[in-house]
Amino acid sequence: MFEPLKPVSPGRRTALGILFFVVFLGLWAAVTYGGIVPPLFLADPLKAAKAGVSLFTEYGFAGDVGVTIWRVVGGFMIAAIFAVPLGILMGAFKGIEAFFEPFISFARYLPASAFIPLLILWAGVGEAQKLAVIVIGSFFQIVLMVAVIVGGSRIDLVEASKTLGAKRAGIVLRVLLPGAAPQIAETLRLVLGWAWTYVIVAELIGAQSGIGHMIMDSQRLLDTGQMIFGIVVIGLIGLVSDFLFKQANARLYPWYFLK
Repeated sequence: MFEPLKPVSPGRRTALGILFFVVFLGLWAAVTYGGIVPPLFLADPLKAAKAGVSLFTEYGFAGDVGVTIWRVVGGFMIAAIFAVPLGILMGAFKGIEAFFEPFISFARYLPASAFIPLLILWAGVGEAQKLAVIVIGSFFQIVLMVAVIVGGSRIDLVEASKTLGAKRAGIVLRVLLPGAAPQIAETLRLVLGWAWTYVIVAELIGAQSGIGHMIMDSQRLLDTGQMIFGIVVIGLIGLVSDFLFKQANARLYPWYFLK
């Protein structure tokens, strides 16, 4: 189990993953029930669970969850639709890369949260503003990561395809893209996780719905139970979406992910 790069069986992997959550829950219970951290600053697990039940049964929290998921998926899809083709072109053609890369590299260091005041001025506090934050936060990251993946393709395969008479479009579509597709899919899985960070930041300011909005309302009421439950829900949704993404990637590219 502790040998470098030695695979772990699926059953043991699941067991170890569950064990960590058990240990984490135990530590949380120890510091709260033991009085190490006052309830004002950290609710105990039972109080957080009760707050969650109250949120769903009394305050329509399911609607907030649905709105947040829609924002994440919508913003991420918009970013991916435009970023992946641009990243492929940049990786395949060095002239296009030289034109776009300086600005893309500059823009990816700009925090998406810094655009929120401007986006509120331009788009108001509606859905367009929330989606724009996610698009800005995801687009530039996807472009550069995809460009690096495609640009790292094996040059001998490209030369062989040229020898066989392939044109530029054929090289991109039949050599570079199939070879890079599994890693591009994995990149999208990682960036989807970042999109959750951006949506919560967007919902903390000027939002009337969503998980982030609920967390801000709970903070004003000093209800750490609701805040913690909201954070846990974000983590659970992210865990499920990540698992589904990994399963989809494994089915689409079994030669890469199941080797």
